[in-house]
Amino acid sequence: MMMMMMMIIIIMMMMMIKQTKRLGVQVLPSDNPKKKIEVYDKNGIFITYAGGAGYKDFPTYIAEKGQEYANKRRALYKKRHEKDRHKVGSASYYADQLLW
Repeated sequence: MMMMMMMIIIIMMMMMIKQTKRLGVQVLPSDNPKKKIEVYDKNGIFITYAGGAGYKDFPTYIAEKGQEYANKRRALYKKRHEKDRHKVGSASYYADQLLW
């Protein structure tokens, strides 16, 4: 179990590094127990919390169930959040861009 968690964290961090550079933000683990990450601008100013702590995300699904299953979950996530995931700067936008 501990090895699985380490693998999930490594995959998640590798994916986020690429995305954070593209978006021009910094990401830290959340101090809010209900959220996964905190998003900051390039100057270190807090933008938002993103990702529900009780829900899985794309890297977690890859590690636990494989790429094919993760891709199906990603498509369902994007469809479910279609109306709010495009608003730049919102928690939904960053969850979509960084976790999915």
